[in-house]
Amino acid sequence: MLDFAIFAVTFLLALVGAVLYLYPASRQAAGIPGITPTEEKDGNLPDIVNSGSLHEFLVNLHERYGPVVSFWFGRRLVVSLGTVDVLKQHINPNKTSDPFETMLKSLLRYQSGGGSVSENHMRKKLYENGVTNSLKSNFALLLKLSEELLDKWLSYPETQHVPLSQHMLGFAMKSVTQMVMGSTFEDDQEVIRFQKNHGTICIFTYFQVWSEIGKGFLDGSLDKNTTRKKQYEDALMQLESVLRNIIKERKGRNFSQYIFIDSLVQGNLNDQQILEDSMIFSLASCIITAKLCTWAICFLTTSEEVQKKLYEEINQVFGNGPVTPEKIEQLRYCQHVLCETVRTAKLTPVSAQLQDIEGKIDQFIIPRETLVLYALGVVLQDPNTWPSPHKFDPDRFDDELVMKTFSSLGFSGTQECPELRFAYMVTSVLLSVLVKRLHLLSVEGQVIETKYELVTSSREEAWITVSKRY
Repeated sequence: MLDFAIFAVTFLLALVGAVLYLYPASRQAAGIPGITPTEEKDGNLPDIVNSGSLHEFLVNLHERYGPVVSFWFGRRLVVSLGTVDVLKQHINPNKTSDPFETMLKSLLRYQSGGGSVSENHMRKKLYENGVTNSLKSNFALLLKLSEELLDKWLSYPETQHVPLSQHMLGFAMKSVTQMVMGSTFEDDQEVIRFQKNHGTICIFTYFQVWSEIGKGFLDGSLDKNTTRKKQYEDALMQLESVLRNIIKERKGRNFSQYIFIDSLVQGNLNDQQILEDSMIFSLASCIITAKLCTWAICFLTTSEEVQKKLYEEINQVFGNGPVTPEKIEQLRYCQHVLCETVRTAKLTPVSAQLQDIEGKIDQFIIPRETLVLYALGVVLQDPNTWPSPHKFDPDRFDDELVMKTFSSLGFSGTQECPELRFAYMVTSVLLSVLVKRLHLLSVEGQVIETKYELVTSSREEAWITVSKRY
């Protein structure tokens, strides 16, 4: 399983450090085009830092050297793939490993997982069932939260600037926590506490990677920042305590509300596996849902024609009737809007796989135990695959071949990660509620700069205004 959810520069570099620490060094570049190490010890880490992000570094590298490139992380060789064609040569659709899960478990010091192929397939099925059943059981809740946000925005004067990123993070936190972990998070104070702890964990991992990645993962110096580490450990301990209580409560009992954790509880997993999988899914789903909602609305505010077409589809499908799961599935254009949002925003710009055995891409030999990056942000902006790649154009997904290509990258279809599938449904419901009643408008003169971190986000707050349709 290729899960391409929220796997960008901060966590990816952590994975690089954690994985390569376990494997012997290789100085053999195997004839792959690329750059030599800038420094003997750090390799090309200074170049990555100077570029601003790993994604921006890879964009420049692929522009200079082509679809298959190499660089050095410390004394280890890293290979990056930057076109659909070379990615298809490397992707194994039957492989069930989740690089994002592997990376998060390394950062959180978790140990379980990494079982046999059959065990991984079983856990994938539990995830799929958890997403399907939690969305179905909690659809009324999701609709209620969407309508609450609509009512808030309807109360604003048309000149008021709305802090979009802030509102979408709050909406995602409320939605995800209740649908994944249940009624504990009906209390707004619990949601606020979760959001604070979530942010602490993300900030700590970002600090870990960028401040000391060149030495911290290799000599343990990350542990020396005791204040920040203590904040991180306290946040993680609080989240784990909440999850343990929920797991204990859900075991052996039936509830009218089905939540994601129920699927794991009912599976053949021990308590530690349930805890770890619940933690990872919760952290990932919150951030990717928030960013998908934010970018979708941002693009709608800057494309009047797209927003008009989406409004017309919503009216045609729902009419004066209620928003239902069955009708949400009929929103074909809305699906295209979200796919184009993921593509244009480069929502998850990088993923990775460890080369288990010696492999070959085009004419290049990739040595065993080389970390292979999937430069998805590069691939999603390749003009040879996506004509006018910087244009926000959902109509491009009317072409079945385009959708098939998108699916092969793990952004839809059978390879779609559960967190992204979850985010698609949440965002579809929210857009159906908002666009039916509101014009979503950009703030004149605002320039939204992109930041490539945990997932792609705006560097500053994204502001919008709204006006009533009726």
